[in-house]
Amino acid sequence: MPITNGYATLADVKAAMRIIDTVDDDLLELAIDAASRQIDGHCERVFYQTTTTRVFSALDGFLTEVDDLFDVTEIKTSSDGSGFDTTWSGSDYQLEPLNGQAGGIASPATFVRAVGDYLFPTLRHEALVRISATFGWSAIPTAIKQATLILAQRQFKRYDSPLGVAGIGDIGIIRIARIDPDVAALVAPFRRRRIA
Repeated sequence: MPITNGYATLADVKAAMRIIDTVDDDLLELAIDAASRQIDGHCERVFYQTTTTRVFSALDGFLTEVDDLFDVTEIKTSSDGSGFDTTWSGSDYQLEPLNGQAGGIASPATFVRAVGDYLFPTLRHEALVRISATFGWSAIPTAIKQATLILAQRQFKRYDSPLGVAGIGDIGIIRIARIDPDVAALVAPFRRRRIA
C-alpha cells in the first residue's frame, strides 16, 4: 500500500524499529498513513500541500480566517451572494501572521486581512470569499515527523496487543494508554487555534 501524504517514510520507520526485511512493509505503510492522518485530526491542519479553490466566511469586513495558506493565486469575493464578481489584487490584502515561524520553518498564513480598496463581504455570514491557492506547509516540521515515527511504531506494535493490553517480561501485563504523551508534546505547538 503506497503512503499518501505521509509525514515519515517507510525507510524512516524501518530504521527507527531496526527492521531490515520487507515482510511487514504493507502494514508499516498503513501505520504511517494512519499516524499521519491522526496527527492531521489532532492538529486540525495538514502539513502537506494541495493546490485548490476553497470558500470562506469573513470574520468581519477586514479579516478572514483561512486554512493554512502557502501561496495565493487568486482571491475573489461576492458582493451579493450570487457569484464571485470582485477580483482582488495583491495590494488589496495581506497574509498573516507576517513573520510566522513554527518548528524552524516559515509557517503558513492563517488569516487574510483587507488593506486596499475592498472590504470582505459579511452578508448574512455566508461564505463569500473564494481563494485559489496552494494550501498547507512548505515542509514537514521536524517535530511532526518525529511524532509520526513514534505513532506509526506504536500503531504497528498494536498488532501484538489487539485487546489493548501487553505483557512485558517480568513486569506483567500493562494497559496501553490512548495518547502517547511524547506525541502530544511534539504536536502541541502545531495545534490549530481558531477564533470563535
